[in-house]
Amino acid sequence: MNKKRGRKIFSLNYLFASFFGAIMIAGAFAYYNYKFSEFKFFNFKDNIFYTKSDIFVPKETFYTIMIYSSNMSNREELTQKINTKYKILAIDLYQQRFKEENSTIYITAGMNTLLKIIQNFNIYQIPVVFEIKKFNNILYKQNSKKLILE
Repeated sequence: MNKKRGRKIFSLNYLFASFFGAIMIAGAFAYYNYKFSEFKFFNFKDNIFYTKSDIFVPKETFYTIMIYSSNMSNREELTQKINTKYKILAIDLYQQRFKEENSTIYITAGMNTLLKIIQNFNIYQIPVVFEIKKFNNILYKQNSKKLILE
């Protein structure tokens, strides 16, 4: 008699392959969820910023944030190094208030607000640049990695 031995419908190979596939999908989901949460929020309601003569209220969907010190760097040279199509919000840690120039809005805040921003975005060296995107009314989310200007 010639009996054929075929593969059973429920074999261990199928079980391990589906288990491995589920682990891969869960790993990918966890990785992208982590990457999404890695970027921080920028809240203009809780953090008040000042321009030369007024309180800053965001109107654009995208901004490029530049955090610098006017005591250490030339602000015009720094803004020329930034390659962006969005308006630049230049946050001065030295707390000088300058007039808006071209597509750069110079803003500053009280020391407590500046310290919260530095801590929230884990800034260890300035000048630093990153983009933010409107998430909700006046809540913005970091939209790019931080880039240190040399």
